[in-house]
Amino acid sequence: MLTTRVPATPVHPSTGRLRPLGLDEVRITGGFWARRQRTNAAATLPHIAHWLEREGWIGNYDLAAAGTLPEGRRGREFADSEIYKFLEAAAWELGRRPDPALEATFRGFVARVAAAQAPDGYLSTAFGRPGQQPRWSDLVWGHELYCLGHLFQAAVARERTAPGADDGLLGIARRAADLVCEVFGEHGIQSVCGHAEVEVGLAELSRVTGEQRYLRQARLFIERRGHHVLPEPEWGRAYLQDDLPIREATVQRGHAVRANYLAAGAVDVAVETGDAELLATLRRVWDRTIARRTYLTGGQGSHFQDEAFGEDWELPPDRAYSETCASIASIMFSWRLLLATGGGGYADLIERTLFNVVAAAVSREGDRFFYTNTLHRRAPGEMPDPDAPSPRAFSSLRAPWFEVSCCPPNIARTLASLAGFLATIDDGGLQLHQFASCSISTTLPDGAPVAIDVETAYPDNGTVTVRIRESAGRPWTLGLRVPAWARGATLTHRGADGGTTTVAVTGATAQVTAPFAAGDVVELDLPMAPAFLHADPRVDAVRGCVAVQRGPLVYCAELPAGSAEDLDRLVVSTATPPRYADGRVVVSAGWLPAGEAPWPYGGAPDRTPSTAEQVSLIPYHDWGQAGLCTMRVWLPEA
Repeated sequence: MLTTRVPATPVHPSTGRLRPLGLDEVRITGGFWARRQRTNAAATLPHIAHWLEREGWIGNYDLAAAGTLPEGRRGREFADSEIYKFLEAAAWELGRRPDPALEATFRGFVARVAAAQAPDGYLSTAFGRPGQQPRWSDLVWGHELYCLGHLFQAAVARERTAPGADDGLLGIARRAADLVCEVFGEHGIQSVCGHAEVEVGLAELSRVTGEQRYLRQARLFIERRGHHVLPEPEWGRAYLQDDLPIREATVQRGHAVRANYLAAGAVDVAVETGDAELLATLRRVWDRTIARRTYLTGGQGSHFQDEAFGEDWELPPDRAYSETCASIASIMFSWRLLLATGGGGYADLIERTLFNVVAAAVSREGDRFFYTNTLHRRAPGEMPDPDAPSPRAFSSLRAPWFEVSCCPPNIARTLASLAGFLATIDDGGLQLHQFASCSISTTLPDGAPVAIDVETAYPDNGTVTVRIRESAGRPWTLGLRVPAWARGATLTHRGADGGTTTVAVTGATAQVTAPFAAGDVVELDLPMAPAFLHADPRVDAVRGCVAVQRGPLVYCAELPAGSAEDLDRLVVSTATPPRYADGRVVVSAGWLPAGEAPWPYGGAPDRTPSTAEQVSLIPYHDWGQAGLCTMRVWLPEA
């Protein structure tokens, strides 16, 4: 039986196999993700606040409060959601560490939002006033409920990190949620939002407030979708996940962000209502989606025109859409399944996605972003204008802002709350799912205290060292995830009394059960040799190609703009294993003959490469950091 204590974490189910630890229990102290969190706080959040002001998106609330809308309104119909994602990110960051300047910005934004809320709780700067479309009149594209879902998540973050704060955000969210339940309840409008998100927001708001009406409304939205309650868009009902009821789904389809937000909300509803049938369906959907519709990087979505999943095995690297927001929503889906079930490879996908999409989607400086995450860039393109929003998806390099800027604040809220995805507890002990240097202090469900320090240079090397600071005074189990790629892992337990035991790990979890004492050390060693990977032959877009992975990191070849070589002529020899040196992976490769033909089809081409040479690959998350370039992950075999 889990304790009733509510940690400062984005997701806190009332029941489930595992209980997540929050930002008040886990602190990332060093390494890869600590650097990313520092940059997020120092650069990314101020950068986002600046652009929200500059583009007038937060100013829309001032116009609403003054009664002058729609004149002067700026941004797309869903621009309100970026304010709420920023507020959520700021709330998690303030929960991670106090920052008076950020606190002042947070409160200022909340006050401007509050001034725009109607007396009945309605909140949107894009609808509902003279000269604007009426409320709820465009559920397919209007995003009113979508925006409110992000408002609810922001309020949850604030309440979890600063319980009882007097800024008023929770009250704003509750008034809006009350209205949603009144308008869309059992006897209200029998429809849903064209962009799922309100479901996950309502479910978590129910958890934080105890208001069951919000959970019931989330369930109504989940159950209604798929019964053709929305007008059919040009890309078909699957785009909106309105083609068939969620209980009949077998795989993710349609718009990838929508699909993953919907699935995350459906897990919340299934867990809170004890709906084992729905949860089993979602597990099957996840399994098939990962097996057939997910890129090597963890990215999802192979269609540009509708930002959507393709058919099974349709995973072209040069047309990978792989929207950053879809990956963040995928993490939300996977994490909820992990908490509900305790296993299933969910943490492996979260790791893959974090290191290869989320980490790639923001620059080292924290002020430029990828909207999409291709696996093959054939032409260097052009430098984004540093003083203007880029058209979404089509920036050649990470851009400072987009006309549709859903991704920057989504990245920010994910990084700020990342400590809440590292570890869990259950009746038996503590589990580490993601590896980062961190300090953990918690109590097990029976009230026994546990405190550990984790030290690691992961993903540079595979050694994860856990030192016990405080133990429960009884035997308990420390579990560490062993990624599927880590064949040959070992686990060592060195007791404070000098005894040492080392065992080979064969399963997906390395465990030690002992009456640990302060000073005990548990060390997991994961083999990190780089390896060539082949895709399932049904992924015909990369048939005859290999990719390289070392640990959780996918690697790529990169050439600067103006290079005399051409990555389309690069071939690699798999007869020589890749090797790791100085932060790069080196492969044996050559270059196919150059030349142009008047017609690209004919007899067998000359595939004799030049003399073999050593070619360095870089982590995929680092591509484009040095400037305009070409890049590819999947490399043809010689």
